[in-house]
Amino acid sequence: MSGHHIIPMKALMGTTFALLILTILTVAVFYFDIPSPFDILVALFLASIKATLVCMFFMGLYYDEKINTIVLVFSFIFFFVFIGITLLDTLFRDASFGIW
Repeated sequence: MSGHHIIPMKALMGTTFALLILTILTVAVFYFDIPSPFDILVALFLASIKATLVCMFFMGLYYDEKINTIVLVFSFIFFFVFIGITLLDTLFRDASFGIW
């Protein structure tokens, strides 16, 4: 097992800049009129990219053992499967269902 890796300042600043750009893009997407199921997918896609950047560089997974990255990837896969199941359930409901 190796020691702790010191993450270069250039990588941290680049990640911070990318997160700022992606946050601005997330806000900009809010103002576009994207059809209903796709707005959620775009928001989740951008959030996943930002979460991956944070995990890989701020948490140091890029420099860590690859088993930790594999666990992260499978966590995202399970997350998207569960979100997909939820979207399938909510997209095909009757409009009057759930109105009391």
